Amino acid sequence: MAALSTLILLLCAAKDVMPSSPHWKPTWPSYRVPVILPQSTLNLDKPQFDAEARLEVVSPCGPACHKSSPLPTYEEVKNYLSYETLYANGSLTETEVGIYILSSGGDGARGRSRTKRQIYGYDSRFSIFGKDFLLNYPFSTSVKLSTGCTGTLVAEKHVLTAAHCIHDGKSYVKGAQKLRVGFLKPKHKDGNKGSNSTNSAMPEKMKFQWIRVKRTHVPKGWIKGNANDIGMDYDYALLELKKPHKRKFMKIGVSPPARHLPGGRIHFSGYDNDRPGNLVYRFCDVKDETYDLLYQQCDAQPGASGSGVYVRMWKRQNHKWERKIIGIFSGHQWVDMNGTPQDFNVAVRITPLKYAQICYWIKGNYLDCREG
Repeated sequence: MAALSTLILLLCAAKDVMPSSPHWKPTWPSYRVPVILPQSTLNLDKPQFDAEARLEVVSPCGPACHKSSPLPTYEEVKNYLSYETLYANGSLTETEVGIYILSSGGDGARGRSRTKRQIYGYDSRFSIFGKDFLLNYPFSTSVKLSTGCTGTLVAEKHVLTAAHCIHDGKSYVKGAQKLRVGFLKPKHKDGNKGSNSTNSAMPEKMKFQWIRVKRTHVPKGWIKGNANDIGMDYDYALLELKKPHKRKFMKIGVSPPARHLPGGRIHFSGYDNDRPGNLVYRFCDVKDETYDLLYQQCDAQPGASGSGVYVRMWKRQNHKWERKIIGIFSGHQWVDMNGTPQDFNVAVRITPLKYAQICYWIKGNYLDCREG
């Protein structure tokens, strides 16, 4: 089978050319999104759930390492995008997929033993307090996983997170079978429902309300250990809840090039473990990118892994501004930059292929996944 370079070039093309007008708005481009469909499903043995949950992933392979890696073949990409599905009863299946392009649609660095800072100079994170913020969009889309990570609501019953929060590349983590998703809500006592934390010196106490996960999808590109070898390319997973969460969610979108992002900047909120019980928001500039990853220095700590990385851009078709998730915060990397070690936090980009896969997991119909 021929190499995938032609396919990738096709998928990188956007219908909308970014205009140079002084009144230009950062606009969501329309991408040629492929179709990814299940071909066959095989029952697997029940997993052991014996891995320790990791709240971050560390890789020595930086931008230069990724850019110099050979492009995968079509068969390799099909294998990476095939996936395992874990059900609440402990059963496990493996689904092989096919990748199709429809003409009628729209368009290594060496590892270093160092202390991982993940905070760059002055800590620029903001703890979000008070129900007036926590219960409103977009902060209300951030949820906590019972394994310690963060996730983002992307549909009525679906949560996007990092694969390493569920699976360590070799085995499912302890607690994955009884995985729950926590929604931060006010803790009312003594009929104090009408209190407003913004008018008080003390923020209103919050608590998590938990919903069980019905099933979990993890791409084989992560399970194969490929991401642990060269990076974090497939460090994403989708959770389906047992019941709807009834909150406003954030749509996913194909990640535009960093130069097309408003101010070259990204945003995300997560439950960093150095601020227990707090939702922590941050934003920062993208420093570098590869086809699959965004390199940035947003301040973050373990526990923020799985946060949805989003931007707000103009949706031309609907004539309104819209936030979309364009990546999943994964973890930390030491990168050799011209012989000087530098550390970055890394997010997995939602490419056209990943968009097609995640959207199909959510919708179950490729016709609803033709526009990224």
